Amino acid sequence: MKNLIKCWVKETPVEPFARKVYDFFFQNNPPSNTDLTKDLVYNTQTFAVMKRVLKPDSNCIDVGCHEGAILTEMIRLAPKGTHFAFEPLPDLYQKLTVSFGNCPNVHIYDDALSDTEGTTVFQYVTSNPGYSGFRIREYEKPSETIEEITVRTNLLDNTIPEDTMIHLIKVDVEGAELEVFRGSVNTIKRNRPVIIFEHGLGAADYYGTTPEEVYDLLAGQCHLRVFLMEDWLRTNGQVCLKRTEFCQEFYHHTNFYFMAAP
Repeated sequence: MKNLIKCWVKETPVEPFARKVYDFFFQNNPPSNTDLTKDLVYNTQTFAVMKRVLKPDSNCIDVGCHEGAILTEMIRLAPKGTHFAFEPLPDLYQKLTVSFGNCPNVHIYDDALSDTEGTTVFQYVTSNPGYSGFRIREYEKPSETIEEITVRTNLLDNTIPEDTMIHLIKVDVEGAELEVFRGSVNTIKRNRPVIIFEHGLGAADYYGTTPEEVYDLLAGQCHLRVFLMEDWLRTNGQVCLKRTEFCQEFYHHTNFYFMAAP
């Protein structure tokens, strides 16, 4: 496993940070199986998948762009591609427009992607913006500060031109994955991209959605296979998750980051 992680991390933006984390935690005190540790592994896997999938002219979508770390890597790996990023938090959206304002091939939107078009209340977790979303969800700390704001919602299918081929989509929306996918069905079916997405207990269950619904949309309706990124990287896409296996990963909280691919 350690050698796999080294392979995933090498020559990616996360390598310097990963080395510091490894030196601090792993050399002296091996960490427990916490979500923080998993986040580091998922980040390295995400960069590794992108490195393997993207070509210089690939087109990408970042849903839940946050501060732009994934978008930056999309641009680095696919400098000739066209990239679409969505971030509804006003402060982060403004920062993204400044950071990527000189990139003519990058389009930043302040829409909160969903399966409906209009406006809605959005829970802005000011103490930890990464937890923000349509609904209040489970948080690590009970003292998180939340401000309700109004955001515009839209479908991905309304935004992406039909003549633009999409090669990779990243979705990190704190539980609203199914809503995003429902509003993206035409784009997904037309392009059959690689999709990297978060889907876990403590978030998605607050939306009343189930992993069965997510799997059925991606695999049944859009004809993609669903993977753990580790398995996809290790086997070159030969080992995918069955419906029951994907649901077990969710309900047991074994993993909460996945990918879908042809």
